Amino acid sequence: MASTTAAPRVDARTLRIASANPEDFPIPTGREEEWRFTPFRRLNGLHSADPRSRPDGKLSVVADHPPDVEVRVIERDDPRVGSVFIPNDRVAALAFAGFTAGTSVTVPRGVVTDRPVIVTTTAEGGTAYGHLLIDVEPQAAAVVVLDHRGSGTVAANVEIRVGDGASLRLVSLQDWADDTVHLGQHVAEVGRDARFDAVHVTLGGDLVRLAPTVRFTGPGGEADLAGLYFADAGQHLEHRLFIDHAQPNCRSRVTYKGALAGKRAHTVWIGDVLIRPTGVGTDTFELNRNLVLTDGARADSVPNLEIETGEVARAGHASATGRFDDEQLFYLQSRGIAKEDARRLVVRAFFADVLAHIQVPEVAARVAAAVEAELERIPG
Repeated sequence: MASTTAAPRVDARTLRIASANPEDFPIPTGREEEWRFTPFRRLNGLHSADPRSRPDGKLSVVADHPPDVEVRVIERDDPRVGSVFIPNDRVAALAFAGFTAGTSVTVPRGVVTDRPVIVTTTAEGGTAYGHLLIDVEPQAAAVVVLDHRGSGTVAANVEIRVGDGASLRLVSLQDWADDTVHLGQHVAEVGRDARFDAVHVTLGGDLVRLAPTVRFTGPGGEADLAGLYFADAGQHLEHRLFIDHAQPNCRSRVTYKGALAGKRAHTVWIGDVLIRPTGVGTDTFELNRNLVLTDGARADSVPNLEIETGEVARAGHASATGRFDDEQLFYLQSRGIAKEDARRLVVRAFFADVLAHIQVPEVAARVAAAVEAELERIPG
């Protein structure tokens, strides 16, 4: 484990500090590039907490898993803690240094699970810190569902290792109570010829800010990241992605889609892809689409692509934010479909490819029902 007293190192991507010690980070002001979209007054003090104080809340973690998958409670001195991820902001460092008991999920070498591993995390009030390790060993394959529920103020980190030739599908569902604040970093290392699929679904919470990161540690790796989010009145939902291509012949795809309805509904999507000089043969594309359903909602979308080699197979991005297509609605209404039903059909079609990406039927059905419920609340 990285020592909290070790000297901080520098994140080569942005020249930011990377350290497990929160005192190595100044308290952010909101003027920093990585914080400029986040409403600090709604963070419940997460960004300015004293590193020496103990969090007053609780996270309850329950896992339902096949017998050939090992799930256990881990302490801070577990040698795997910090092996994938060293925090690069103050909140992540507070969670890293402040959690008391984390959870590890290990899929042994060569094991192919016959059903998903479901890890349910419930916030039980107050401020709480969490840490989760997911280790899919070489040649293994698994589906892991992270189900986040309850009410509180949560900072949590997830470290993910996908071994050589292994496969992991991760579904992370943020279905918090309306008053919850959640800041989380999900960092994955993808090995040689390994595959990592991730779907982040963010529906609940007052303020949710997730930062998924993927790094390739061997050639031939693949990563496919998808996201679905629906912000209603007053919600702030923020997703900040980073895909680091430092290995040859790796592939990545990013598809995030969001809908917004209600006054002061706000979504933020930042998609950063870096192709380093060693990332020859990279094939990457990222896409973000936002559907604004009512007046008073705002979507910010910022794709970034940095290429440091001329030898790439493909590299591109696309981003768009707009309202309903009036021609689509007119066509459906001209066929006798009521306006409200037509609107639901358009939103269903908009999210269809991300829902299909989940590939866990009960979770996909739950998300589809939640989207329907959000649509029911929109005034006609």
